[in-house]
Amino acid sequence: MSNEIIDNNQPAADKDKLRTQAIIVYALYAASVLLGVTVIAGVIMAYMKRDEMQGTLYYDHMQYLIKTFWWSLIGCIIGYITLFIVVGSIILVVSGIWFIYRVVAGFIKLNNNKPVSADGWL
Repeated sequence: MSNEIIDNNQPAADKDKLRTQAIIVYALYAASVLLGVTVIAGVIMAYMKRDEMQGTLYYDHMQYLIKTFWWSLIGCIIGYITLFIVVGSIILVVSGIWFIYRVVAGFIKLNNNKPVSADGWL
């Protein structure tokens, strides 16, 4: 049995709209690896759109991305604070790899219409 969350009461056009919005949020997160600030637009959009996505697999994707933003931010802050010792650079690298992994893994699941574990770490 599939882990998909399916809402048969929702019109296909609405599902397509929600899916497109989720893809845009993932794209903003991915672009932030090079541009930095697009993640802020992404997390704002995730907060604004997640209530519309309640009851669909896209809701968990928004929760997942919001959690990714906050924990990555915390990792970066701790990394920069401890940068003067070697552990800071390690924290920054691990935080960056974790961010990229979550964005890529989440997008792959979204592309396959699979939910993510919003409470999980990977």
